[in-house]
Amino acid sequence: MRIIVDMDRCQDHGQCVFAAPEVFQINPAGRLEYTAEPDDELREAVEEAADVCPLQAITIED
Repeated sequence: MRIIVDMDRCQDHGQCVFAAPEVFQINPAGRLEYTAEPDDELREAVEEAADVCPLQAITIED
């Protein structure tokens, strides 16, 4: 699984952080950071993060 976040679209709302904190974090500067290729065992949480993103900035590729 590979995650792509459209950083031009992302506005750092952080909903993905609540859904998948193992993958998404807000850094000290207030910007989103994420693991682009997390373990497949985190798929459900990552899919939830993509679903709750208010700007639909997260894409999941297999």
